Amino acid sequence: MKITKSLIVCFCFFAAMSVSAQEIKKVKITEVEKIIAESKTPLIVNMWATWCVPCVEELPDFIKEAKEHRKDSLQLLLVSLDFKESYPDKMKTFMEKRDLKHPTLWLDELNADYFCPKIDPKWSGAIPATLFINNKTGYRKFVEEQVSHEELKKEIMALLETH
Repeated sequence: MKITKSLIVCFCFFAAMSVSAQEIKKVKITEVEKIIAESKTPLIVNMWATWCVPCVEELPDFIKEAKEHRKDSLQLLLVSLDFKESYPDKMKTFMEKRDLKHPTLWLDELNADYFCPKIDPKWSGAIPATLFINNKTGYRKFVEEQVSHEELKKEIMALLETH
């Protein structure tokens, strides 16, 4: 019963986020941790910001690959580290302009020393940063730099292996 309830919660979260594409939920790091821990499907968590040039450059590849691997149950979660002044208006404008419809959260945290290790102990706080995780297979990889399209495809294949 508990597993079924968790699956329903995760499904509802992702379904709701994809339907209301421009809704950007304000969250604490504990909520992001919970999503990661309870994910029943391969998950890419991309930490980014609208002002971060490498982040913006890699986004189209993440969107394209997530769409192409939807049949594999691959989920993409965008976690914005934008400044408080940008939430939600500037972020919504940015997303609408680029037709971004993936689940997006705004991390309402100021202390990187607190929230970074909760994603990965090696994370210095630099962005873009991406967590590739598949709880079902035990796959977990953290990348703290811009990911090329080729590297992204390689990581997705590793993430989906034995899925």
